[in-house]
Amino acid sequence: MHPAASRLARALGCPDQELRPALAGFGLFFCLFCGYFMLRPIREAMGIQAGVQNLQWLFTATFIATLVAVPLLAWLNSVVPRRRFIDWTFGFFCLNLLGFAAAFHWQGDGVALARAFYVWISVYNLFVVSVAWSLMADVFDAAQARRLFAFIAAGASVGGLLGPAFSAALVGVFDASGLALLASALLGLAIGLKQYLMHWRETGGAGRPGAPPAENPRQPVAGNPFSGVTTVLASPYLLAMCAFVVLLATVSTFLYFEQARVVAERFSSRDEQVRVFGLLDVIVQAGALLSQLFLTGRLAERLGLRVLLAMVPVLMCLGLVGLALLPGFGLLAAVMIVRRVGEYAFIRPGREMLFAPLEAQAKYKAKQFIDTVVYRGGDAASGWAKSLLDAAGHGAWLPALVGAACAAVWAALGWYLGGRQGPGLQRGADENLDAEQVPR
Repeated sequence: MHPAASRLARALGCPDQELRPALAGFGLFFCLFCGYFMLRPIREAMGIQAGVQNLQWLFTATFIATLVAVPLLAWLNSVVPRRRFIDWTFGFFCLNLLGFAAAFHWQGDGVALARAFYVWISVYNLFVVSVAWSLMADVFDAAQARRLFAFIAAGASVGGLLGPAFSAALVGVFDASGLALLASALLGLAIGLKQYLMHWRETGGAGRPGAPPAENPRQPVAGNPFSGVTTVLASPYLLAMCAFVVLLATVSTFLYFEQARVVAERFSSRDEQVRVFGLLDVIVQAGALLSQLFLTGRLAERLGLRVLLAMVPVLMCLGLVGLALLPGFGLLAAVMIVRRVGEYAFIRPGREMLFAPLEAQAKYKAKQFIDTVVYRGGDAASGWAKSLLDAAGHGAWLPALVGAACAAVWAALGWYLGGRQGPGLQRGADENLDAEQVPR
């Protein structure tokens, strides 16, 4: 290995032979997030075009679409070999992007198309990211995950940093159709990186000779289209993860609705809105990248997973109390930035570490159910709750205080989950996990 590569491996705290797969994982997430974040400002502007007062309906439509998609994806996971499952999933979404590129070119700015794209990309984002993290939890064993997941997540931040920058810079050159084509090309590149990772899994990853037994990736994941639901319902540990995700979605939705309302009031044209959302995304991804490179791994190593999972909810609780007392766009933007940086840099890598010791059915089917149905269900329910609180006519302070209470419970649950992951779970000491969920 080149001396510079060896120095990079040492900086990451990993053996030399893990550097290439770490870079491949970094690159895969870069492709996914760069493509998504090129389109995210367009989505936000289209959500405003469809009417801020209708956002709760869009969230509900997204939840319904997710309910339809999850069993189909789980069925595919049950009939397609695990090593080919992501090819089919990413390939399907790549074709969807090409279809939207054609629709944008021919139909322009219709409200119906704006609503359809908003719902579709909200489903797309959750599925491709969830499936990608399932792949990482499958390719790397638990020890490798602790060493590498923060760096791999930094690929998402770099992609999330450049994606909105490209969108903001190119919005006057490429229309939505051109950006959708670029995103589809990046998704195709991610499929190629996935091929390398699954090959390396058999020689140096979780399936390497001498590693603990693991299911054959050349076989489909066992179970039926609803195995993810039954696996979650049988495990209090996974149910606690569901509650954690619902509370995360609730706090995020409360802040998101308020952000959409304020931006709609302050900026009238779509191009202005796209630039504002793009600028916020650039700030968020830059902060997340710096945190992932210099803070996440050190916090996980020195303070443990509990701090990684509970720190951001505590900050959100304090920020929402501040918004209840001193509402304003500046403070709202700051809280949104902290929330999103914290989710990308600390919450997401920490959540994925919780899955690394589990079996394939939990990594793929249960995880996808939690990341999609549970998350979007939390979105939809909290969207209606926010609308009802706004309709009460008490101003911004009431939703902020309710959000602060949710954040406090979220922090307590993060502390609990962080304590359950680790040696006790590795030994199968949690008798509440059934036989398929206890790692071997």
